[in-house]
Amino acid sequence: MRAVIHHGQPGTSGLRLTEVADPEPGTGRVRVRLRAAGLNHRDLFLMDERSGAEAPFIPGSDGAGIVDAVGDGVSGVREGDEVLINPTLGWEKACETPVVPEILGGPTDGTLAESVVVPAANIARKPEHLSWPEAAALPMGALTAYRAVFTRGGLEPGEHLLVPGVGGGVGGWALLLAKAAGARVTVTSRKADKRERAVRLGADRALDSAADWAAELGGASVDLVVDGVGPAVFDQYPKVLRPGGRVVVFGATTGTELPVPLREFFFHQFSLLGTSMGSAEEFRQLLAFVEQHRIRPVVDSVYALENVAEAYEQMAAGTQFGNIVIVP
Repeated sequence: MRAVIHHGQPGTSGLRLTEVADPEPGTGRVRVRLRAAGLNHRDLFLMDERSGAEAPFIPGSDGAGIVDAVGDGVSGVREGDEVLINPTLGWEKACETPVVPEILGGPTDGTLAESVVVPAANIARKPEHLSWPEAAALPMGALTAYRAVFTRGGLEPGEHLLVPGVGGGVGGWALLLAKAAGARVTVTSRKADKRERAVRLGADRALDSAADWAAELGGASVDLVVDGVGPAVFDQYPKVLRPGGRVVVFGATTGTELPVPLREFFFHQFSLLGTSMGSAEEFRQLLAFVEQHRIRPVVDSVYALENVAEAYEQMAAGTQFGNIVIVP
């Protein structure tokens, strides 16, 4: 089969398209013939950190396709089933938080190939209303957003969610999920076109990330912030959160060191919570929610497998709104 491997050099310069042997499913596993795969910023982080000494691997965590081989001991799955893949491995219950979630596509081979082998427990029926690119755009970003917004953030209908830096997969999903749940949503972005697209997707307000958010909101408070940005905008949160408000952090695109204004946090009883990925239990809840509300992912662009380096360069530049998808 054709596959994209990363080897030899850090970053996207280590990517190449090659022929590898078709993987065979062992006990408890299935092989999925991929119809589409989704890119994530995690792929870039992994490739940037690798040197030439590591063994080659196939990147990619998100994918959707058709089961074409079933290993021993698998029940409830048949060849021909249309499925998407839960990229979080070995995490069943939402309450059983792992130290670090194990994720498909590094160090295990991932979805930037014509086929991938995964545990049977990690596939689910593809929602019928989604196209293949839409299905492939769903798993990692939507699962991370679902856990951040509902499990960790506890968002309730009528509450006010703030999504800084909207445009990427998780932020866009947080917007879609929260609106479907009956919340008000304010987003921020440095780019006017992304603010406009967010409003078209249902955002109630879209603010310039460089603005004074408290002044722009005119005294309206926020119940929950779902944050993947970090230090660049963190000082705005205490100014807009209501007493008892929550901040859920799922990423840190502007750095990992954070001065927290402790006096404001304990006086106003704010909560600062971390989250990463999500469990199989939450993945099932997410898919039921997506089907119930007929939510469709935002697909920014679709690239052929041989153009994957160009796709990653677009992601690194941050010009996309929504997800970038690869088709074999």
